[in-house]
Amino acid sequence: MSILAKNTLFLTAASIGQKAIAFIYFTVIARALGVDDTGAYFLALALITTIGVLDDLGMTSVIIREVAREPDHAKRWLRNALGIKLVTMPFTVAIAWFVPSLFGYGAEAADLVRLAVFIMLADTLSLTFYGVLRGLQQLKYESLGIFMGQAITTALGAAFVLTGHGTLPLLVTALIAGSVWNALFSAWQVSRRLGWGAFTPAFDLGSLPLRMGFAFFLSAVFVKIYSYVDSFTLKAVIGDSAVGLYSVAYKLTYAFQFLPLAFVGALYPTLAAKANDPAELKRIFLNAIWYMALLAAPIVFGIYALAPEIIGFFYGRDFADSAPVLAVLIFVLLFIFLDFPVGSLLNATGRQMQKTTIMGATMLVNILGNALLIPRMGVLGASTAAVISFSFMLVVGWFAVRKVIGVTWRDLVRSVGALFLSGAAMAFVVLVTKTWMPWPLTIPLGAIVFFTIAFVTNAFTMNHVRSFRTLLSRKPYASTPSDA
Repeated sequence: MSILAKNTLFLTAASIGQKAIAFIYFTVIARALGVDDTGAYFLALALITTIGVLDDLGMTSVIIREVAREPDHAKRWLRNALGIKLVTMPFTVAIAWFVPSLFGYGAEAADLVRLAVFIMLADTLSLTFYGVLRGLQQLKYESLGIFMGQAITTALGAAFVLTGHGTLPLLVTALIAGSVWNALFSAWQVSRRLGWGAFTPAFDLGSLPLRMGFAFFLSAVFVKIYSYVDSFTLKAVIGDSAVGLYSVAYKLTYAFQFLPLAFVGALYPTLAAKANDPAELKRIFLNAIWYMALLAAPIVFGIYALAPEIIGFFYGRDFADSAPVLAVLIFVLLFIFLDFPVGSLLNATGRQMQKTTIMGATMLVNILGNALLIPRMGVLGASTAAVISFSFMLVVGWFAVRKVIGVTWRDLVRSVGALFLSGAAMAFVVLVTKTWMPWPLTIPLGAIVFFTIAFVTNAFTMNHVRSFRTLLSRKPYASTPSDA
């Protein structure tokens, strides 16, 4: 197995483990706190995560790229990144201190955000240190750190909840412990390779790192805003209870985003290698679209059909009103999954700024959608706005891809139409049968229906399986960190 393949395997395995633990932890917290306090907890973390983008300014992506190109210059790049963060970190602390008051948050919510500042500071440092390790192709340490950090947070948080001390400040403190672990662990691993002198801030590169990181910074800003503007709008228009109801649907939906990452890691270099062959690019791209649809369709239509049962099982009756929100929000995964190959193709053919522009436009659509729909539809308005904005992102991205490889809308329908039809049929069967049989039994029944119809309609064939075995055997690209 190549070094890059091992790196992707390490990071994917750690991501799966971390996502699973994080989901369980949030479920425990939500059941213990109730709707209102869950909303306050989620909102504080959303706000601090958004502000934290200003700490990094795209430096981590620059470090990964430049260290990978010239490992001997790793110390210089790290020192200059820390020099920039020496300026940005006090600035973001000040923002986090005053923004809650400007937004009219109550004293308890404001204190929660200010306490979470320690998470922001620790995370921006670990992000940079792990960036150096990525550039040096040492992803196994990031994998271990991510997993252990989440395990520490979960162990502390669960202990607080189980002993009757599960207050919001203590639960945020548990998150701080996990973040501090990652900062210290990643710093130690970097020091073993570059020495402690690498942590001395420097400014000898001037504004070059900032100029190089600007596009990455813009992308991160767009992602954070369209990821959390719904929560901020719900808080402003309705209150913490609305954020609490929305947050559990949000967590359930976006818990699945890690699934396409390993595949996309293999897809990027394959597309890049064929950048000057439009016909081959089109073939690979459409196969990738099919694979994303195969992943997304059973998840989306299955969760849609069982939304009330899933919410009740994980979160209890207090969150029953989250079920219709989940039933709508889960459809964003169709567009998000299909957009992964779109973004990979644009990046592989040197059209990164087009993708950044599309993300900026998506952010504006999401802001407008939330502003218009939440006052009229409540929490359902936020989930509807998300579906609209991500469908917009895919449609505009598809137009951009058409100019590169001549792909048509008919090609899209041929690639995914039968899979989506299979998913819809599965959802119908599950909706009907769950009324007279235990709902867990409808899951394997739905899977049988999905794959039977997919085979009958030739949406799923052995040729597809062989094609993707070949693709996934290519050397993967160690992608840059992302939050989505």
